[in-house]
Amino acid sequence: MPERLPRPAHILEVTSYPPPRAGWGMRVEFLKKRLEREGHVCTVLNTGTSRAIPSPEYETVEDGRTLLRKLWRFSRAGFTVHAHANGDAIKGMVVALLSELIGLTGGRRPILTFHAGAIQRYFPRDRAWGLVPLLWLIFLIPRKIICNNDAVKVRIQGYGVPASKIAVIPAFCREYLEYTPATLPPDLESFLVRYPHVVFTYVRMRALFYPATLIEGFARLAAGRPDAGLVICGGMSHGEQSLMDDVQARIDRHRLADRICFVEDLDHDAFLTVLTRSALYLRTPITDGVASSVLESLALGIPVVACENGTRPAGVITYPPTDAVAMAAAVEDTIARRDAIVASLTAQALPDTLSDEVAVLTR
Repeated sequence: MPERLPRPAHILEVTSYPPPRAGWGMRVEFLKKRLEREGHVCTVLNTGTSRAIPSPEYETVEDGRTLLRKLWRFSRAGFTVHAHANGDAIKGMVVALLSELIGLTGGRRPILTFHAGAIQRYFPRDRAWGLVPLLWLIFLIPRKIICNNDAVKVRIQGYGVPASKIAVIPAFCREYLEYTPATLPPDLESFLVRYPHVVFTYVRMRALFYPATLIEGFARLAAGRPDAGLVICGGMSHGEQSLMDDVQARIDRHRLADRICFVEDLDHDAFLTVLTRSALYLRTPITDGVASSVLESLALGIPVVACENGTRPAGVITYPPTDAVAMAAAVEDTIARRDAIVASLTAQALPDTLSDEVAVLTR
């Protein structure tokens, strides 16, 4: 008799999805493509900011009722729920919990990916004791939990989760470095040409991205370097308006409008195109752990300056998260010693982490 082929898995991703192309959504996009390439079925319920925009890449989720209805339908149709959450947003935790609970109705225990780093707004437990029961339940239900690094794994264990249940799978692999140089928007292209030393950063207008520190630090740098410009990418319209207003006020006060270029969103090709044309990549959030964009930069030979969060990779130049003076000094020193810093960067390992994740989801 001919050998019976394994039955394809049916995976339901409940998550934000590009656009915008943040690290979390990019990982799911790569994962969806790998699952489908290997013959599995992967459907995305897009809960992100583009959730109401029709696309063949995902199912739209216009409101809570639609989310619950589609969760129920796909779970009952035999899909395994892959929920996504982090410790920064209570709403996201609630969506993950509901996804897990409804996923159980199909007779399959869900999988959870817990994103970001070891220091988040409501994680680990000593940062938000009142939310410990919620996170305990979110961690209890899944068959397996995926996180980015060992530091996060240890803190998840603090909720009573056995180590054997947690798979450490870094959100980085060779696919992150595959791109075609892109034609950039005219205003961004002219900005890159105008300033010999461009500092490139991805920022959301959220408190733990420290946008005020970013502007104050760049103001100090700009005062001594007329050849330096700042490109800020990251969906300015989806953050906290009060923070955006504060950022704009600081830009006006320091007369930095001509020195800063805001970009709402860039696809992966354009993001890496700008990155490779920049003097350095600046990473300001403390919550991100080992960010994929940091690993992309290092692998492409681009220096990285980042706030210290306890899990930055080797080669990253760090500063205290709220210290604008230290940030400016680190960026200035990196520009001045760029050639030597680039020469000192070691090659980044490119493990096939997508295969590891597919194995967790489909077994």
